[in-house]
Amino acid sequence: MKSVIPVIMAGIIGIYGYNLNKGFAHLAAGLTCGLCGLGAGYAIGIVGDAGVRGTAQQPRLFVGMILILIFSEVLGLYGMIVALILGTS
Repeated sequence: MKSVIPVIMAGIIGIYGYNLNKGFAHLAAGLTCGLCGLGAGYAIGIVGDAGVRGTAQQPRLFVGMILILIFSEVLGLYGMIVALILGTS
């Protein structure tokens, strides 16, 4: 019974006209959004950790830390925008 599930799922995809081009476009959209989110999260984590430690010693670093955090957040936002464009085309 368990071996029938992939056949049924492939049939469902075939019924709704999900062709190869749409599949690769959605795969690219998912990878784009995921990798940009991963990079943004990694940057925010590192900058946040180092920024908090540095701001405790020298308060002038706060503005620079906030700017870098904003730019790394925009990286994730751009990834989501590109993924939406890829997914709808």
